[in-house]
Amino acid sequence: MIVVFEVFLVPGADPDTILTDEIKSATKAQLMTLDEARKVGFAGLPDQPGHDVRLIAVAVRDKAWIIRTLEGSDAVGQFKVHDVD
Repeated sequence: MIVVFEVFLVPGADPDTILTDEIKSATKAQLMTLDEARKVGFAGLPDQPGHDVRLIAVAVRDKAWIIRTLEGSDAVGQFKVHDVD
């Protein structure tokens, strides 16, 4: 089971600032655009016109860490959490 975070960036935010290299390395998080996610098999993703959206896929064990990180990020306007079987 994985967790996918649907992250809506604030206008003008740099998506590379959402997760540090340390977090990406420790969690093996995948940070993707919607197009990149579709290419690796995430189906049924609707476009989000007018929004800059990134998806972050991580193992369930890292869910709380990513939530804390997103809540503290100035680049993140809001996010949704999706548990995926």
